[in-house]
Amino acid sequence: MTNKADRSGSCILAGFALAAMLSCTTPSASAHQANKGAADANALATADTASRPQPQSTRRSVARAEKGPYYVDFRARTAASWGHAFVWYGKTSERAVEVAGLTPAGDTLAYVLGHITFVPSETGASYGDLDPEYLTASYRVYLNEADAKRVFAYIKKLQANSPVWNAETMNCTGFIGDIAEFMGLEVPNRWQRPENFVNHLKEMNGGRQMVRLSAE
Repeated sequence: MTNKADRSGSCILAGFALAAMLSCTTPSASAHQANKGAADANALATADTASRPQPQSTRRSVARAEKGPYYVDFRARTAASWGHAFVWYGKTSERAVEVAGLTPAGDTLAYVLGHITFVPSETGASYGDLDPEYLTASYRVYLNEADAKRVFAYIKKLQANSPVWNAETMNCTGFIGDIAEFMGLEVPNRWQRPENFVNHLKEMNGGRQMVRLSAE
């Protein structure tokens, strides 16, 4: 009994030590609302950071060949710990964006406990998801309307069926990896830093911009 108590005490102390060093990046309704206005302003500003203006004569033909009217943007941002991976998705002609990602619901303690067990999750926008200054990696792919409807429906279904978060098995890179896999993209190992995951996702797919889903 003494050894068991000692081990429990050590785990608790380790948890608090980790909590002191790491700041959990968790979503909340208030954070989402606070950043909602920023979404409209930032969505178009970061819409195609990888692209540079081309001569007018070629820009339109390239857009028609490689882009659809809808998109999914696989993104990574900084955080006090390992960072966070999530997706933006929406219509290219609209400023508003939808945000989906998997994070622990609550504060730093929930994040720490999530390294030991499963904790309740949230799947919407978290603090920093709408701020371009925190962005570390981005891979945007485009869809036609029919495929976008299928992908967007899958994202919402995935959100509805992801009630828990765990650092090892049910994490943010796994969440966006499921979306990429549904879209027919090659998916890298999911147990890596969010920034590396998104960059490897882009590399493995040759930076392709247009995705077409296979027939249902």
